[in-house]
Amino acid sequence: MSTLAFTAFTLNGVDAQKFLQGQVTVHVERLIENQTRYTAICDLKGRIHFGLWLKKINNESFEIVTTLDQSEEFAKHIRKFGAFSKMKLEPVGIVFPTVVDIHTEFSTSETDIQTWQLQAIQTGQAWICQASEHIFQPQELRLHQREGVHYDKGCYLGQEIVARLWFKAKPKHWLHLVQGHGEAPAPASQLNKDVEVVNSISTPEGYKALVVAKPTAITELDAQILDLPEKLNGDVARPVQ
Repeated sequence: MSTLAFTAFTLNGVDAQKFLQGQVTVHVERLIENQTRYTAICDLKGRIHFGLWLKKINNESFEIVTTLDQSEEFAKHIRKFGAFSKMKLEPVGIVFPTVVDIHTEFSTSETDIQTWQLQAIQTGQAWICQASEHIFQPQELRLHQREGVHYDKGCYLGQEIVARLWFKAKPKHWLHLVQGHGEAPAPASQLNKDVEVVNSISTPEGYKALVVAKPTAITELDAQILDLPEKLNGDVARPVQ
């Protein structure tokens, strides 16, 4: 039985959009209303601290979902950094995920979490939990390919490093989907020194996992490399202009 669970919050107030714009990797002002997108709050090293699903209701009202194990720390973070902003964060409670295309939507109607995990992994929907915080950079998880990172927005936590990796460098590791043998490895565990697990789930054939890896390192594993959705296949580096 899966121990994964999700909890929702509302963030309401005249400063809600401005505050989030300075926190998350996505361009909040350009979000389409009532459409959920997975994004991130980074630490000062440009690595993902909190992964969150963000839905804009309007400029003063947002719905936010995190994994349950990150929810308490996330709430403390928002209240600390938003102490002087005119807005209020309120917990809603447990919510349940459903895959829609290559994204996820949430509701209070119960769904099977393991089914969602498998579908999310197969569609390249990597998610951060407490075990994997402060490890991965947004680009490594292909968040920019799924509308979770924008490189033309203003400052946010870790923005300088995230932008530098995009404009002046190229990641050596990035997200891949693999089918392996044996038990499903834990988040943040290493299959070898250049292959790190983000998410995994057991299957009748062994396990499926999203890993951040050097492409050459995956070929050294006893695992099959599977195709991600077309939007998420290929190089993650900035196209040469």
